[in-house]
Amino acid sequence: MKRLALIAAALALVAAHMTSSALAKGASKATITGPGLGEGITLPGEGQVGGEQLMELADQAGFFAAVFATYPTPIQTERPAGTLGPRYTIAYTMPGPNNELDVIRQTLYPYARPDPVTYMEPGQGFYGDQETVGGWYVASSSLREALVLAGLPESAPSTDGGGSQLPWVILGALAATAIAAAVGAAVLLSRRPRPAPAATAASMISTSSSRR
Repeated sequence: MKRLALIAAALALVAAHMTSSALAKGASKATITGPGLGEGITLPGEGQVGGEQLMELADQAGFFAAVFATYPTPIQTERPAGTLGPRYTIAYTMPGPNNELDVIRQTLYPYARPDPVTYMEPGQGFYGDQETVGGWYVASSSLREALVLAGLPESAPSTDGGGSQLPWVILGALAATAIAAAVGAAVLLSRRPRPAPAATAASMISTSSSRR
C-alpha cells in the first residue's frame, strides 16, 4: 500500500510539472478585466520579460488543476460557501497547432470571503483536441496579493462592473412616479364640476327690492 501511495504521489508531481511546462510553452499572454480596470491589464507570457508573474498568478489561481486532470485534484464541482464579491476574468491566450490561438477563460473572485475563489468553465477547447476540466477552486490570500501586484485594487471596489447605476435608477423611478402622480391629480381636479358662482351683493339687493 505504501508503494502504491508513493507511485501515486510521483505521478501527481509529474503531472504538475507537465502542466506547468505546457503553460510555459503555450501561454503567450493573459488579460485581466473587471471593475476598476478600465480596458484591462495584459500580462506577458512565460519566456517573455516579466512572464514569471503570469506563471505565479496562474499557479495561485488553480489554473493547472482546472485545465488538466490531476490527481488528487483540489477542484470542486460545487460553488464554495461565502460571499464572492466583485467578479474578474482572466483570459489566457494559448497558441495551438498550426498557429491557431485558443483562449481559456477563468473567473476570479479576489475579494471573496473567507478566501479568494476562482471558477473555470469545463469543456473549453485548447491545443487542438484538449478540453478544460473546469470547476471551482478555493485559493489562498496569495492569489489576492498576486492580483494586487498585477494592478487590481487592494480592496473590493464599491461599484460593480465599471460603476453601478442602481441608485440613480431608483431615484429616476421615484421622480417619474411623483411626476405621474402630480399630473394625475391635476387631471382629476380639472374634471371636477365647478360650483356655481356665488351671488353678488348687487344681485342680492336687486332681488330684495323686487320682492318689496
